[in-house]
Amino acid sequence: MNNEWIDRWNERYSKPEYAYGTEPNSYLKEKLNKFKPGKILFPAEGEGRNAVFAALRGWRVFAFDISIEGRKKALELALKNGVNLHYSVGDLNKIKYETEQFDALVFIYAHFPPEVKLQYLNTLYSYLKPGGVIIFEAFGKKHLDYVRRDEKVGGPRDADTLYSRDEIESCFTNCEIIESTECEIELKEGVFHNGLGSVVRFTAIKK
Repeated sequence: MNNEWIDRWNERYSKPEYAYGTEPNSYLKEKLNKFKPGKILFPAEGEGRNAVFAALRGWRVFAFDISIEGRKKALELALKNGVNLHYSVGDLNKIKYETEQFDALVFIYAHFPPEVKLQYLNTLYSYLKPGGVIIFEAFGKKHLDYVRRDEKVGGPRDADTLYSRDEIESCFTNCEIIESTECEIELKEGVFHNGLGSVVRFTAIKK
């Protein structure tokens, strides 16, 4: 992960306000409540809103991000809510989790540089136990058209950083798909996600 990418997120998360708010993502909130709590991993978790939500519902929460500023905000939010997060900072290649360690794997706008994106998805999938759940929401390939119309909706400007349904389904194989769709939604998340956008949503159970 290059320094430019790290500096970008440290700059964003260094502000007093929470960039994407403190409330959990609505798709995560809808889906996670359907599963029995266990050990859960949040890649690219940023300021911790979703990790804290899971912890409040009894999950043992692990998270990581490249931004030390994001971790600071996440731990502050966890403290305010009286929960604990196991939150690491660094590139995935330097953070060592175990194969089939987690009962759930949650990607909420976890956009990675194109040169490592597929490698990261495959590696992270190996950390999920059979019977574990994946919950995924991120901007889809069609989202660039929405950004051109309204920059306030946020999201990457690089098409290779965005996702397609086929891409996700080809990475997360040997699973029972509960939902796989690309759809238009209205975002109201903090400062940087506001307006209509196009997202890929995916929920599945690993076989």
